[in-house]
Amino acid sequence: MPPEDHLAVRAAVDLDGTFPDLLAAHGAAVFTTALRVSRQPADAEDLASETFVRAYRAMQGYAPERIRGLRLRPWLVTITLNLWRNQLRTAGRSPRSVALGAADEPATGDGGPEQAVLDHRSNGWVEACLDTLPDPQRQAVVLRHVVGLPYAEVAEAMACPVGTAKSHASRGLASLRRRLAVNDPLEGPP
Repeated sequence: MPPEDHLAVRAAVDLDGTFPDLLAAHGAAVFTTALRVSRQPADAEDLASETFVRAYRAMQGYAPERIRGLRLRPWLVTITLNLWRNQLRTAGRSPRSVALGAADEPATGDGGPEQAVLDHRSNGWVEACLDTLPDPQRQAVVLRHVVGLPYAEVAEAMACPVGTAKSHASRGLASLRRRLAVNDPLEGPP
């Protein structure tokens, strides 16, 4: 039985005792998804937190059989994507605010300041390229290649057939490859 299935079984018996383990097991996938769709670390933190609040509240109302049957990771990612879509709809009805800039991530390598600058510029360029993809392609690429979900879970999170999820990811990657072949990441976003 996969570890995720054990969490669902445990949650069906003791939701309060199991929820910290569920958060530890799936927190990174939820946050990564939230960060890639929202593009702002602070917004991603809020989105990830709200995902787990909603999941906990929903599970409180579920029968134990339903909790045992949950595929937790795609279910949580689906909640994240739905919350993000709701935020976009709400934001479309209100004035748009402009971010003053995201906080820089601390350097983790031993390459010194030069490598940190190169890594930061390259990551910013990749993020800018991802931002140019249509939403379904960007979501599929992020869920499959950044979060690491199998295609079945990508499809479940995106509420589409597996073949469509594969198609979105493939087209998104092809577009990113074309951009990589044409542009130098050190020159900035295309």
